[in-house]
Amino acid sequence: MLLRAPPTIFFRNASGENLTGSSISPSSVSVVCAAAKGGSSNSKPITGVVFEPFEEVKKELNLVPTVPQQSLARQKFADESEAAINEQINVEYNVSYVYHAMYAYLDRDNVALKGLAKFFKESSEEERDHAEKLMEYQNKRGGKVKLQSILMPLSEFDHAEKGDALYAMELALSLEKLTNEKLLHLHAVANKNNDVQLADFVESEFLGEQVDAIKKISEYVAQLRRVGKGHGVWHFDQALLNDGAAV
Repeated sequence: MLLRAPPTIFFRNASGENLTGSSISPSSVSVVCAAAKGGSSNSKPITGVVFEPFEEVKKELNLVPTVPQQSLARQKFADESEAAINEQINVEYNVSYVYHAMYAYLDRDNVALKGLAKFFKESSEEERDHAEKLMEYQNKRGGKVKLQSILMPLSEFDHAEKGDALYAMELALSLEKLTNEKLLHLHAVANKNNDVQLADFVESEFLGEQVDAIKKISEYVAQLRRVGKGHGVWHFDQALLNDGAAV
């Protein structure tokens, strides 16, 4: 078996002189690797392979906060992006609150649309999950979550012409489109600040799902417009309750 000599590492200063012992300083050293060829001890350094880790990391080291109140994980995360995420958290919570109010109305004994109540309760929980996902991402990037006020939603959703089921679903469609607009704004803020990670997060976690939700609720609105306010609403509600989706 042929044994090859291990690579040799030389430490050199800026003048190209070899350094040994106590003369090696981390701030002024370059690392040059030399590989032995065919077991020969007369190896020469490989030219062009120079790594200066201490110089390259110096700039990043200076950016590490020393104040306890500042995040250590924050990197290339603009204040505008942080504020836009907090705004989106507020949007998700407000929409969740409206959906929860719809659930409470439709679950009343004198309304008794259990399928629609179930749909809006699940929708409310989903929007809350979105808010918590954004909060988790905010903390991951080193931002600070700042919760804002939530407006009091309507408590009555009956409509003289449309009826409560169609009116609630049309309102839900409007809210989903508004949420999509706000997400697109958040994505635009990420692009403006060259934040590829935030843009990818919004695209992968929210935008596709939002388009699907708009499509589904649009179909529900179309179906409720067809059936009117009478017995057809009950059949629509039963489809939601028993199968999880109207057909």
